[in-house]
Amino acid sequence: MRIRPERPDDAPAVRGVLLAAFPEEPVVAELVEALRDGDTWVGRSFVAEAGDELVGYVALTSALLDAPARLVDVLVLSPLAVVPAHQGRGVGAALVRRALDATGGYPLVFLEGSPSYYPRFGFVPGGPLGFRRPSLRIPDAAFQVLLTPHHEPWMTGTLVYPDVFWRMDCVGLRG
Repeated sequence: MRIRPERPDDAPAVRGVLLAAFPEEPVVAELVEALRDGDTWVGRSFVAEAGDELVGYVALTSALLDAPARLVDVLVLSPLAVVPAHQGRGVGAALVRRALDATGGYPLVFLEGSPSYYPRFGFVPGGPLGFRRPSLRIPDAAFQVLLTPHHEPWMTGTLVYPDVFWRMDCVGLRG
């Protein structure tokens, strides 16, 4: 398996990975396509290749932290996707690690995700550190943050997702 940056010609295969990983939520593939076309796309997305097939995907998107002193540019890790036949083989972990290596000068990385999966990468619940989730539909335990070396103690506040997440209703849980 090889992890590499996503290329523009990967888009159809990435869509296939997302549809396979989220068969009940095709909106995830549509979200990625909308994010690519928007101004919050920072070009930090990666694919996992097994042979000549894409089997995994992860993206980092720009967002804002509404801190008391000022707005802070942060990242959101979403989505992480692995086709079912390759799940449980370390593909997702390799993608997350590669994405986190690409955080550059951003001080924080947020995500909505499994509280049992992401702590191995340094993610912790955001609430106890003074971060507020952008929606009450996000369970407290799923709202997680990673503080990078560029984080400063004053950087707390409310995470503000890009508009496309809201327009496509891709925030928190439904039902």
